[in-house]
Amino acid sequence: MSTAQERPRPVDGQLRLLPWTTPEGNPCYLSTDSGHSRLSLLADDVEAAQLDSGEQVLLGARAVLADAGAGERAVRFALTRAVESLSEALRIAVSRGRRIPGNDL
Repeated sequence: MSTAQERPRPVDGQLRLLPWTTPEGNPCYLSTDSGHSRLSLLADDVEAAQLDSGEQVLLGARAVLADAGAGERAVRFALTRAVESLSEALRIAVSRGRRIPGNDL
């Protein structure tokens, strides 16, 4: 795994941006010969869970925004969760985009 400072590029499509970060907040990368390794499959499962969670967060945020009586605390919570979910979805999009043959992200 590598840190953000090194900004590794996929080598023959072998480096995968994982859907989690280091404790310091740096991105994690996986180098593998197979998209079916245990860690690759775990990353697939985590991505699916993050996207499912994002859908739930979106529903909740819409409900908060539709409630004219929602207080600042509810709005801030909804916005915080929405930002977290958007960050995860963008990381997934970048990771998947890098794995498309011929894509130079």
